Amino acid sequence: MFDSTIYIERRKKLKSAVGSGLILMLGNEESPMNYLDNTYHFRQDSTFLYYFGLNRSGLAAVIDLDEDEELIYGNDLTIDEIVWMGSQPTIAEEAESVGVSKTGSTADLVNVLKAARANRKVHFLPPYRPEHKIKLLEWLDVPLDDHKAASRELITAVANQRNIKSAEEIERLDKIVSVTADMHFAAMHYALPGMTEAQVAAKVYEVALANGGDISFPIIATINGQTLHNHYHGNTLSEGDLFLLDAGAEDEMGYAGDMSSTMPVSPTFTMRQREIYEVALAAHEAALNSCGPGVNFKDVHFAACRVIFEGLKAFGLTKGDTDQAVAEGAHALFLPCGTGHLMGLDVHDMENLGEEFVGYAGQQKSTQFGLKSLRLGRPLETGMVCTIEPGIYFIPELIDLWSSEGKFKEFLNYEKINDFRDFGGIRNEEDVLITDSGFRVLGKPLAKTIDEVESARALAFA
Repeated sequence: MFDSTIYIERRKKLKSAVGSGLILMLGNEESPMNYLDNTYHFRQDSTFLYYFGLNRSGLAAVIDLDEDEELIYGNDLTIDEIVWMGSQPTIAEEAESVGVSKTGSTADLVNVLKAARANRKVHFLPPYRPEHKIKLLEWLDVPLDDHKAASRELITAVANQRNIKSAEEIERLDKIVSVTADMHFAAMHYALPGMTEAQVAAKVYEVALANGGDISFPIIATINGQTLHNHYHGNTLSEGDLFLLDAGAEDEMGYAGDMSSTMPVSPTFTMRQREIYEVALAAHEAALNSCGPGVNFKDVHFAACRVIFEGLKAFGLTKGDTDQAVAEGAHALFLPCGTGHLMGLDVHDMENLGEEFVGYAGQQKSTQFGLKSLRLGRPLETGMVCTIEPGIYFIPELIDLWSSEGKFKEFLNYEKINDFRDFGGIRNEEDVLITDSGFRVLGKPLAKTIDEVESARALAFA
């Protein structure tokens, strides 16, 4: 945890932004996998962590804006639970460590909320877990399918505050991004033909666990990089394959890293792999160098899109006016997703609050294919942290669909594109802090250039 003064100041700032009523913040519960005592790895709600810092299941907190009071609610362990779990601090002791002097049981919380809901505004964030929805139904009579009951004022206040990282948070992020880089180097130094994707994923996971944390999202480790979120690990690596790794570490306080790398399974890239890799890397650098305060992230995204479309002309895959093609969305055959997203306590920071509020500052997202998947489309500000991760993907199903529809024939040469339908996908990803003068890449540098990647791969074959 941070020092208690940090949590006190965070709550003070939140109170001034929301105004009046009660703020209810729900912590997470343990989640059983297949029976009650066999649970998934516990992960506390990130907003609860941000304001209250306690990584313990079964908690909730109330900030009474009118009375200027803060309370943490939950039930202390019974003797039966202590037998299995060992002695732990009381809720009152833990609350004191984050500057909260008043606590109560879950039953006390229910009474407070039932008394308040008749004549006071109760602010809460959008629920993303079933148990949260059930609690809101039972405690505040919020229908399970009510997607608009959450407090817009609270969402906006939390998003604006959490979007700007403090010095303490940046220090945490630098460290965990360096661990994330080590995860990628572990794969580059280990993967060999004949191994399974699962074996490489296990080596990557080991690095996160050995550093006292966990993974920040399920590992993507695949020879089928054209599938954007491919969590299947059953394939065997072979000479000539491209291997895409998207993996991140999470520290004990919940701060996340998120990086991607692409390497040849062989010691070196083939000529065709090198050529497409260079285009993808140029797009990455164009996006990176577009970052800075006041720059709308849409423009960062479009910088990458233009480089990809223009670069693929050299191989006869694209044609026509690049700016027009990007404006109409023809590039999305190769980049059907966004160039990056916000990152912090969540690997997709505050995604549960809604991209409209967090990534778009209240503005509506585009409905255009490809652009609708861009999670960040607002002006960047000093202190924001985001990923830069454009890629080039050859998705056979998408190629076949667009080709059969004759889509963007003035911009796309499907005969040439079909020659690449078995290519796979390429992505590099770094984590970036927006600074007053531009940007800074967080953490340890990752191997990106062809020479750097092939040098790292040489160690696996030594």
